[in-house]
Amino acid sequence: MDTHNDTISVGVAEAGRGEPVYEREIANEPRKVFKLVEHLHQRYEGQELLWCYEAGPCGYVLYHQLMELGEECQVVAPSKTPRKPGDRVKTDRRDALILARQLRSGDLTAVWVPDSEQEAMRDLTRTRDDFKAQEQKARQQLNAFVLRHGRHWPTDKTRWTRTHYNWL
Repeated sequence: MDTHNDTISVGVAEAGRGEPVYEREIANEPRKVFKLVEHLHQRYEGQELLWCYEAGPCGYVLYHQLMELGEECQVVAPSKTPRKPGDRVKTDRRDALILARQLRSGDLTAVWVPDSEQEAMRDLTRTRDDFKAQEQKARQQLNAFVLRHGRHWPTDKTRWTRTHYNWL
């Protein structure tokens, strides 16, 4: 599957050497995913269905939804997805078919998927790190501003204390 914020493009590769077929594009909504799973189970009755998509900004929502439906799903590393040299044409349809073919042949590298608690902790940690980096950048900009105007805080004194804030 080639996933995006609004859509999911679905390719199907049956067992064997046949060419994968493009199934359809659906809205990236839980109800539509549920209907797709039902439809493919009816169409490929008795066959095992494997699902995969590339890790990206949409996170693991689709993975968790498919797992709750009892489906086997892999989230694969885009950086480790084999690409042919010079193959720069990218379309959702083409990407879905390539992923289906590579999943069938075992050429994809799955990434570790955190559970909900681990994902929440990861998000919190990353958000904190982002804010700390923004804080440091703002402090550097403020120090540069003060220096440009001919002022400087004594080097033997600690910055970012109450006294320093009052001086600013």
